[in-house]
Amino acid sequence: MSWQTLLAIGMGGFLGAISRAYLNGLVSNHFPHTLPFGTLSVNLLGSLIIGILFAIFANTTQDTALSVNMKSFLTTGFLGALTTYSTFAMESFFLIQGGSLFLAAINMGINVFGTVLMAGIGFTLTSSFFN
Repeated sequence: MSWQTLLAIGMGGFLGAISRAYLNGLVSNHFPHTLPFGTLSVNLLGSLIIGILFAIFANTTQDTALSVNMKSFLTTGFLGALTTYSTFAMESFFLIQGGSLFLAAINMGINVFGTVLMAGIGFTLTSSFFN
């Protein structure tokens, strides 16, 4: 992997981490609840965005395709830092540990199935623009 690609991933990660902290705080402040909606929102949003990006990657020609560095910046860097699966795992564990099995199951179900659904929606909707 080239140093340019590594730099692109690092810059994307920097922006993704800042975006995650901001969006997580924003959502958590507006929707205070025992279910961690801030983490859920960035996971769902990140999954939607990666679906959109992969549809664009799959449907653009060589002439209009993004560079490897830009793809790495957006996916591995930005979206890798934006989404929070390690945080999601810890929050789910704390819900279980605190005796909130129902909320833990809801949190895990929405994060796992919701993110797959959002990635599919992003991919399908964006692909339809190319057909």
